[in-house]
Amino acid sequence: MTRLINIDELADYLRLRKQTIYNWLHQRKITGIKVGGVWRFDRKEIDDWLKSRRRVSKAGER
Repeated sequence: MTRLINIDELADYLRLRKQTIYNWLHQRKITGIKVGGVWRFDRKEIDDWLKSRRRVSKAGER
């Protein structure tokens, strides 16, 4: 079952300001869906995105 979190939960999870998340949405760095006017995010997709960013960073250091 997909675990959807709202923008407040995502901000807490990533330790970021909500404005940063809105900026990333606008820049299409992350994806989300709007349900009843509220942004929701798939926790697994966020975790996968974080892992992919980590690999890119490590590859760039070599």
